[in-house]
Amino acid sequence: MSHNYATPLTPEKRQARVLARIPAPWGITIERLPEAPDAACWRARLDVPGHPPQDWTAPAPTMVDALEQAWRQARTLLA
Repeated sequence: MSHNYATPLTPEKRQARVLARIPAPWGITIERLPEAPDAACWRARLDVPGHPPQDWTAPAPTMVDALEQAWRQARTLLA
């Protein structure tokens, strides 16, 4: 019988994982949209030195979801 010792990935762990991937010189901007419904009220963007400002992400239900979207967008600049 196999055992799975993995613990669930909590929002705090997800956020720490994403923040660890973002280099220190990059700027992070996270915004909560007051007029948006709770289902999609967060957006984010990363400012990568040497590149034009990144567009805001699409509204996301959680802050960490928006930050992960911004990370995915910024990764394409470096590829």
